[in-house]
Parts: sequence; structure tokens; C-alpha cells
Amino acid sequence: RILYVEEHAESCELLALWLKNYGYEVVSANTMSDGLGLAKSGAFDAYVLSGKLIDGTGLDLCRQIRLFDRTTPIVFYSAVTRDTDLVAAVTAGAQAYLIKPNDFEQIELTIKHLVNN
Repeated sequence: RILYVEEHAESCELLALWLKNYGYEVVSANTMSDGLGLAKSGAFDAYVLSGKLIDGTGLDLCRQIRLFDRTTPIVFYSAVTRDTDLVAAVTAGAQAYLIKPNDFEQIELTIKHLVNN
């Protein structure tokens, strides 16, 4: 079960359809506050976060999640390509940082690797 927090609903739908083919259930949120509420209320095997959200950033959300969940893998899927953002994401608690428009196969392989380790 994966929580995908992305401000663009279409992107959520596409990734959810792709991951469903591999047996994952994807729960989507389009805001930081909705994503945080879902993360607190449900058991997830991984989180996929966008770098930019309507009401905050993926970094802010990552830090908030790490306050109550220190072990579930977090993968950033972001259009932001600066090295400083990758370092900030890992420092905030993420295990992977993939740059859009990375293909969905790479996302699935990354999630599979993180969830099974």
C-alpha cells in the first residue's frame, strides 16, 4: 500500500494505474495536509512525495512523517533537479529521489527494492 502525495491529480492517477499492475494499492492526496492526515491514519508500505505541493513542500511533509514514522521508505518523485534538493530530501529522511519524467518502471523497481529490504 503506497501513499502518493502530488499536487496534480492526473499524475496521481497515472502512477496509481501503473503500480496497480504490479499489485500495489495506491492512495493519493493532492495537498500536504491531506497527505499528512492519511499518513497518520493508515498503514503504508511506502510514501511517494512530490517536491512541490499546494500548501507546502514534499520536504516539509517528509519531515512531518518522520516525526511519527521513522521506518517506512520515502521516495521523492520531483521535477526539481538541483543536487541540493536531493541532499535535503535524504537529510529529511527519504531513501530515494527520482526526477520527473522518470519512467514509471524505475519508480516501481525503486519501491520494490525499498519495500522488500
